[in-house]
Amino acid sequence: MLTAGFVSLGCAKNLVDTEIMLGILADNNIHITDNPQDADILIINTCGFIDAAKEESISTIMQMAEYKKEGKCRGVIVAGCLGQRYQQELLDELPEVAAIVGTGAWHRIMEAVNAVLYNERVLLIGEMDTLYDENMRRITTTPTYSAYVKVAEGCSNCCSYCVIPMVRGKYRSRSIESIVAEVKKLAERGVKEINLIAQDTTSYGRDQYGEPQLTALLKELVKIEGIVWIRLLYCYPKYFNEELIEFIASEPKICNYIDMPLQHADDEILLAMNRRDTRSDIEGLLKKIRTAIPGVVIRTSFIVGFPGETDKHFESLKNFLLEQKFERVGIFTYSQEEDTPAGSMEDQVPASVKEERYHELMSLQCRVSEELNHDMEGKALTVLIEGQSKEQPGVAFGRSYREAPDVDGCIYVENAEGLLPGDIVQTEVVQGFTYDLLAERK
Repeated sequence: MLTAGFVSLGCAKNLVDTEIMLGILADNNIHITDNPQDADILIINTCGFIDAAKEESISTIMQMAEYKKEGKCRGVIVAGCLGQRYQQELLDELPEVAAIVGTGAWHRIMEAVNAVLYNERVLLIGEMDTLYDENMRRITTTPTYSAYVKVAEGCSNCCSYCVIPMVRGKYRSRSIESIVAEVKKLAERGVKEINLIAQDTTSYGRDQYGEPQLTALLKELVKIEGIVWIRLLYCYPKYFNEELIEFIASEPKICNYIDMPLQHADDEILLAMNRRDTRSDIEGLLKKIRTAIPGVVIRTSFIVGFPGETDKHFESLKNFLLEQKFERVGIFTYSQEEDTPAGSMEDQVPASVKEERYHELMSLQCRVSEELNHDMEGKALTVLIEGQSKEQPGVAFGRSYREAPDVDGCIYVENAEGLLPGDIVQTEVVQGFTYDLLAERK
């Protein structure tokens, strides 16, 4: 039996592709190993979004290629965004790579495996119009109680800094029926938390049904027995409408947690980014959300150092951050990407200035986060247990509705002897820190 090792880089959307490819390999009697030393074939599902992600992908490819010398590896396969974006260039410059599988060709992973076995080198790209469905076997790599579900693929927003439309294709939604069927299967396997993802979750259904259908989808998903939490990630503000806000407020299964990447808060920079909202639009939407949904947690992300960002523009962003007091914020320095409108703009901001602005904004957000977490002291929270602390006996760690997997902090729970991953317990917060909370089991 052939053995394959898999490394998945980048976002949760990429992870779902990895899990589908793992299912295809398993259907073809290929054993999956966590130890690259034992793998006949090594597959890296890469990210190519920004410079840091590209560097990580290349570094990982080279690390895995070493197992051709040290282990039993017969070939390295590169899948995902980096392969889609650079295609022949990767094959030409990396002789260690046996096959490239683009984002539109994940279903052809066995062709790449067979090429390795016959000592061939292949480039498998295909059209960027593929979608997985509920009938495809998927080997989830997340904990048994939590899973990501991709509701759509690609993006049609065309933000001026972003390469996603080039490497993932135009926006295309799965059907409501397909998503519901998949979530039912996951629930039957013991999954309690569903994290809905897409490049733009709130645009779900526009291409297929003529108008956004996220609320209609949610109304079907909340009916599924066994699902406790449904979390919305990657929600762009444009189609975050009042119907969706009202349904989140009224439905206990929908986490009062909204991940909404805003990217900036100055109108001139938002326009240059080709974003569809003004600062006034965003402020109005945030007020509606917070008024309608008590205890809502809003996560967002900002880019500093976008071309033409002056000190005045940055001050506008800082003021917005302090005014809004977001519970969760990710901050990124602008990455100049070839073949994007922003990449060829004049007034590129020096790297040193970008770094200064990044650290200044992070410092401000740390203060906001610590203040908000102190305010949580004495409040009750339902916590999904993820494991027991190895350093502190009797202390478990987990998440509430307020923390998304992989990106947010966690809650440490005292008096937690005997609790297992997937257990759900009632707690009271006793201390808040910058990113984490300490709670006591009730």
